[in-house]
Amino acid sequence: MKYTLGVDFGTQSGRSVLVEVGTGNIVAQAVKEYTHGVMDERLPCGKVLPPDWALQHPQDYLEVFYETIPQVLKDSGVAPEDVIGMAVDFTSCTILPVDKDGTPLCMLPQWEEEPHSYVKLWKHHAAQVDADKLNAIARERGESFLGRYGGKISSEWVFPKIMQILREAPEVYEAADRIMELADWTTMMLCGEEKRNSCTAGYKAIWSKREGYPSNDFFKALDPRMENVVDEKLSRDIYPIGSRAGYLTEKMAKKTGLTTNTAVAVGNVDAHVSLPAVGEVTPGAMLLIMGTSTCDILIADEEKMVPGMCGVVEDGVEPGYMGYEAGQSCVGDHFEWFVENCVPESYEKEARERGMGIHQLLTEKASALKPGESGLLALDWWNGNRSVLVDVDLTGMMLGMTLLTKPEEVYRALIEATAYGANRIIEEFIRSGVPIDHLVACGGIAEKNQMMMQIYADVTNMEIYISDSPQAVALGSAMFGAVAAGKAAGGYDTIFEAAEKMAKVKPQPYKPIPENVEVYKKIYADYCKLYDYFGRGENDVMKRMKALRAEVRRHD
Repeated sequence: MKYTLGVDFGTQSGRSVLVEVGTGNIVAQAVKEYTHGVMDERLPCGKVLPPDWALQHPQDYLEVFYETIPQVLKDSGVAPEDVIGMAVDFTSCTILPVDKDGTPLCMLPQWEEEPHSYVKLWKHHAAQVDADKLNAIARERGESFLGRYGGKISSEWVFPKIMQILREAPEVYEAADRIMELADWTTMMLCGEEKRNSCTAGYKAIWSKREGYPSNDFFKALDPRMENVVDEKLSRDIYPIGSRAGYLTEKMAKKTGLTTNTAVAVGNVDAHVSLPAVGEVTPGAMLLIMGTSTCDILIADEEKMVPGMCGVVEDGVEPGYMGYEAGQSCVGDHFEWFVENCVPESYEKEARERGMGIHQLLTEKASALKPGESGLLALDWWNGNRSVLVDVDLTGMMLGMTLLTKPEEVYRALIEATAYGANRIIEEFIRSGVPIDHLVACGGIAEKNQMMMQIYADVTNMEIYISDSPQAVALGSAMFGAVAAGKAAGGYDTIFEAAEKMAKVKPQPYKPIPENVEVYKKIYADYCKLYDYFGRGENDVMKRMKALRAEVRRHD
C-alpha cells in the first residue's frame, strides 16, 4: 500500500493527514495550533497593531511540518518510503516578504519589530485604501482584467497588500528580495524550489494563463516604484496545479521523518483543492468550504463575467475547465464571536452540566425554532462582504430584537444570514450564465451542524451533499500529492483519476423542506432589500460608524 500526505494550513492551525492512495481513506492525522495564533492586536514584541490588521508568524508553519508529519508516521506505523507524495494548501491571499535565501524578514533581528515584515493573513483588511486606488486606476485605464474578478479587486489580494507595504514601510519593500504566497513559500521550504502555483497567481495576483500579468505601465500608474514589481518581487514562472515542484530536501526529510523520494506538488489554495476531494469533476455543483469564512468553488465550460466574484481562472481548479471562486468573509468567525461575547453564564452553566459544548447547546435550542419564529433578520457582514459587494468596510447588523429575544434566536438568525448571503452569490452566478444545480459542503461546520445544513437547503431550495471525509481540504491536497508522484511511483497521472478512487461524499443529501422554503423566500426578499440599501451606497452609515471608531481610537 502506498500513501500520500496532505498538509492543510488554516487560519488558526495546521494539520497533516496521511491517506491511502488507493482508497482515499485517512490512516492518521495530527493538528498543531499556531504558537503565535492570529496577531490582530499586537506583535510578539508587544507593539500594538492598528485596526483591520491580521498577521501571522512563519515559524508557526515550520512547526506544523516538524511536529505533525512525524506524528502521523508514528501513529500510523507507515514506512516513510511508502509515502510517495505530498502537497500543501494554504489560506489565500496570505503573503510574506523574504530575503534572497527565502528567510522571512520578520525572522531577522532588524525587522522583528516592523509589522510589515510579517505574514499578512488573508483577512488582513488594512489595505482597503490601496485596493480602492487600484480599482479606480484600472477602471480609468479600461483594464480588461477587472471583468475576470467581478469588477473589483479585493483588499485581501496580493497587490493591495504590496501597495500598503510600499506606502507605509518602503524600507521593507526594498529589503524584500521576493514577496511570496505562503502556499509557495511552504512548498519551497519542503523541496528547496521556488515554484509559484497557478491557483494563487490566477485568483489573487491578477495573472492569466493567456495574458499573464497586467502591463508594467499599469503597475507604474499605481506607483512609479512598482513599475517592475512582477519581475522584482514576484515571478513570471507559473506552474499548473498538480505538477511536481520537486522532492523533499535532505534537511526536510530528516526533520519530518520522510525520505528524499517523496514528491512535492506545487502549492494550492485551501478551498480550491477540495472540489476533486468530493468527486465534483464536472460542471453543475458549487462547493462551499465552510470554516471561519466560506469559500465557494465551481467549474464551468465557459468563461462568464460574474459581478462580485473573486475570480475566474482557466485551469484554476481542474484542468480543462474555467474555475470560479466567490465567498463570504465571516461564517464560523460569526458564530464564535457571538459565543465569546454574547452568551449568558446560565447557558454556559447548562452546557457544562449537560456535558456538551456551548455551540452544541445553542444549536439544540435553535433547532426547536421554526423559520421566522425569532422575528430576527441579520446581515452577515461582521467581517465585511467578500461576494458580491467586495467591500470590507461593511459591518454586521441585527434587526428585530426585543426584550424577549433569546440567545438561541440570535444564534439561529446569524446562521440564517450566512445562508442568505450564500444564496445571493448563487443567484448572481446563475443570472450570469454559470450553471448551478446542486451544492456540496465540506468543513467542520458542514459535517457537524445538521440544523445549519438544513437551513442552507431550505434557503437555497437546493439539495446539499456533504463530504464524507472529515478532512476534505487535506484530502484534496493529498490527492494532488499523489498526482505529483505519478502512476509510475504508485500514484496517479491526473487529478481525475485520483478523484475516481479517492473522493469521498455522503450519498444522501439534505433536501429542501417545501414549507420552510416558502417562509425563507419571504425573509430573503427583505434580506435583499437591506443588502442593497446598506451595501450599495444608499445609506453608508456602516462606513461612517467604522470611520468614526477608527478616528476615536487614533486619538486615544
